Amino acid sequence: MTPSTDLGRYLRTVARLRPHQVAARVRLRGQRAVLSRHPRLAGAVLRGRPSPGRWPAGFVPVDETCPPAGPTVDGLALGRLTLLGHTRPLGHTDPSGPVRDLDEDPGRWDWEQADAPLLWRYHLHYWDWAWALAPGGDRERALFARLYLGWRAAVAVGHPVAWSPYVASLRAWTLCALGPTLARDTPARDVLRADLGLHRSFLRVHLETDVGGNHLLKNHKALIALAMAADDPRELDRWVDALVRETGRQVLGDGGHYERSPAYHCQVLADLDDVAGLLAAGGWPVPTELFDAITRMRAWLGAVLGPDGSVPLLNDGFPVRHDLLRRLLPSVPAQPPAPGPEADPAGTGTSRPAIAVARPGVPAAGAGGPGQAGGLLLADSGLAVLTAGGWHLLADVGLPCPDDLPAHAHADTLGFLLWLDGRPLLVDAGTSTYAPGPRRDAERGSAAHCTVTIDGADSTEVWGAFRAGRRAHPTLVTMRHRDGTATLTAGHDGYRHLPGRPMHWRTWRLDADGLTVVDRIGGGGRHRLAVLFQFAPGVTLTAARRPGPGTPPEPAALDVTTPAGRRLLLRTGGPGRWHVRMTRRAVGWEQTVLAPTAEFRLEADLPVELHATLTARGADGARPDLAGPVHTTSPVDASHPVDAGLGR
Repeated sequence: MTPSTDLGRYLRTVARLRPHQVAARVRLRGQRAVLSRHPRLAGAVLRGRPSPGRWPAGFVPVDETCPPAGPTVDGLALGRLTLLGHTRPLGHTDPSGPVRDLDEDPGRWDWEQADAPLLWRYHLHYWDWAWALAPGGDRERALFARLYLGWRAAVAVGHPVAWSPYVASLRAWTLCALGPTLARDTPARDVLRADLGLHRSFLRVHLETDVGGNHLLKNHKALIALAMAADDPRELDRWVDALVRETGRQVLGDGGHYERSPAYHCQVLADLDDVAGLLAAGGWPVPTELFDAITRMRAWLGAVLGPDGSVPLLNDGFPVRHDLLRRLLPSVPAQPPAPGPEADPAGTGTSRPAIAVARPGVPAAGAGGPGQAGGLLLADSGLAVLTAGGWHLLADVGLPCPDDLPAHAHADTLGFLLWLDGRPLLVDAGTSTYAPGPRRDAERGSAAHCTVTIDGADSTEVWGAFRAGRRAHPTLVTMRHRDGTATLTAGHDGYRHLPGRPMHWRTWRLDADGLTVVDRIGGGGRHRLAVLFQFAPGVTLTAARRPGPGTPPEPAALDVTTPAGRRLLLRTGGPGRWHVRMTRRAVGWEQTVLAPTAEFRLEADLPVELHATLTARGADGARPDLAGPVHTTSPVDASHPVDAGLGR
């Protein structure tokens, strides 16, 4: 990457930010630099009035019903902490040594964890792992006091990780909720009350208006909790009003969160649910706007869930635990979409809504009775659901991210996920890291999604850990379902910067027999094209053979076998050949598994039209004919059906 290229993509990224975001970034970085260099001064300046630490009796926050997995009382007593599935020692002991409570002062423990990944360090200082100590007997309260006083002595105010505003917000909420129970009648009580005042002073002047999004909502949530703990009605009203205003901006008309990540949608919904529960338990009215946003967000989540009950990992995000889903969707079953009029292509939302709250949005045309095809468009979020027979498809036909917040965007426009008989078949590569580098770049890039790449470029210019420059602008053409077939057509201009200004249009047709995908690449010039299908772990791909013994491989076709033993046929039309390679799928933080990726490659003069079908083979190995004309000039390489190298 040349300096001029770096400068260009940086300018394309910054140009989309609002002016006040740039000013806020400069101000916050300056403030944090001062705090980190002068911690004593910071502690004196930010010292607020100690908080009484009041908390409504009977309020059960999300963290109490769904505590982070991993930490245990015994592990904490030993100075070992499990976060994000990875255990690290805090005390200066041999982790393989005998199991015994540590006599060492936690103030001398390694709270810095400098060699740990940044996300693990963030979670260390969230303090939400302390929920392992609730409800708090004598041993748990004594351990909490020992740990908190040790952490407080070791970590100075202004620490660049522990006192980043997002981390301080999560910690403030935890301390407000747990403090009255775990610090009661311990030496930590007065220190914690003083620290609640310190957190309150810090967050007032460190609102993350430079980032916005879920970060800013976390700031507001923490300040609401701190005002409740301080018994300050005026401040409580102020921050509730701020949260309501920001929620109105961030929750879209169809109920989706504007960062367009289902996993972060769950996080924001949990935060709003927490705030509503806190206000109600404290005797404060819950704003109608907040209740409405929660209701719409629950409906949206019910609509995008996979038939296996999983949260789709579109854009950034890690798998959402089932206990959290049960908290967020206590009574919303997966349901088919309601029948309704043709979808509104302009996304005005004028069409009749779908069944109850499980499938909100704009339903497509046709009847959606049992055994028939169905469709649902979430126009504001840019997600579409197609169903037919045992097939369930979720397509991304919307913006990659808000203009002013590209942090969690992937270059996945016109990508899709596919389930068969309730099990995942086509997936995204997912997210396994937030650390900048080749793996982060690969997981955000177009080649990690079920979409089309041109000349190896990304449809949205994702770079760094959380940045995006040039972005795809999608266009929805039509969506309908009738006569047992659901159809969706959309396009985007994410490759307009390439010679000939290519434009990608894609049509999905789903019926009980399977899926047909038609890709039309407009524009001019000669380009390298790739149509990608990212299969789920456990699926196997081989060169397809016609029925009968001793028959040669079938041109441009692959046999697909699911973990359940279902046999499918993947065929393409147009010149080109299949390349199959094993690539990585994220299954958690820093956790990946190998799975096959099928890539149909060709070099062609634009415009060009490509067809692909994924259908079930019969018991005798027969297959249905490929819909539409097929002109295959290059067969799959039967002698080398799988590339030797492994992808990232």
